[in-house]
Amino acid sequence: MRLALACALCVALSAPGFARADYSQRPEVRNFISRLVEQHGFAESELTSLFSRVRRTEPVLRAIKPPPARPTWQEYRALFLGESRIEGGVAFWNTHHGVLERAAREYGVPAEYIVAIIGIETFYGRHTGRWRVLDALTTLAFDYPPRADFFRRELEHYLLLARDTGLDASSVRGSFAGAIGIPQFMPGSTRAYAVDFDGDGVIDLRDNPVDAIGSVANFLKRHGWQPGADVQIEARVRGDAWRGFADGGVEPKHALAELLQAGVELPAEADQAGATRVVLIDLGSEQRLGLRNFYVLTRYNRSALYAAVVADLAQAVRERTQRLGK
Repeated sequence: MRLALACALCVALSAPGFARADYSQRPEVRNFISRLVEQHGFAESELTSLFSRVRRTEPVLRAIKPPPARPTWQEYRALFLGESRIEGGVAFWNTHHGVLERAAREYGVPAEYIVAIIGIETFYGRHTGRWRVLDALTTLAFDYPPRADFFRRELEHYLLLARDTGLDASSVRGSFAGAIGIPQFMPGSTRAYAVDFDGDGVIDLRDNPVDAIGSVANFLKRHGWQPGADVQIEARVRGDAWRGFADGGVEPKHALAELLQAGVELPAEADQAGATRVVLIDLGSEQRLGLRNFYVLTRYNRSALYAAVVADLAQAVRERTQRLGK
């Protein structure tokens, strides 16, 4: 039986997409190991053994590359605003109503934004990733030069996380980019922002939605979420002067008055009380003004499309929940 399992593992790791690449013998990996030994007290022999078993994963390298054509806003929105995603959000909110209320009180983040992020990241915990995190991070850290520095930092965080929490570094699975668990935190974010929200003495983002809810709320709070403030304002535009303000940035740097003078128009019912500084988001088919909380959402995923779809899903789930009286 043991031999059969070993053979099955060999077949799986020799399948297309996996390649034997003894990372432990590569000079840049040796330097990485030496630094971890010197700075963090790891045992060199243990890290060398660990990296000797890592598999270079080609699908990870393909997945990390930017798509040849950026999706339109309508295409992107359709991926996350389907009926099943909204209904799943209502069910998740109903199941964890008390925990979400407590997170909103303690961190100042409305429940619907926590629900929306978890819904977009993993469909409320159903799809948390199938790649070995160690393989993914090592592959990207040493075989994807455009973001090698970032992924080497995350690999370092992952090894520290595994050591500090007693995880088997070879067993954890996550996204192709190394994100882990229900909220898809990168290892660095896990170490910095994950919380033991159920108070059982263990932080568990892989199987515990309570810890995931508290950790998402803590992440947003620590990145500057403003309790009670809006995220975005619908906008219309006229003329061409506004185009100079829609530069692809996501940080609210412009005074609202500047944009109004440039041809941006707001609905009559728009609440402008918190719009001291805004950013003009051009989604192609529509425009929005992003406020400080919009920017905070982009700290989770540095994309205006992401922040906009989180806001839209949050609104849809809240409206459906209120309508159903849950």
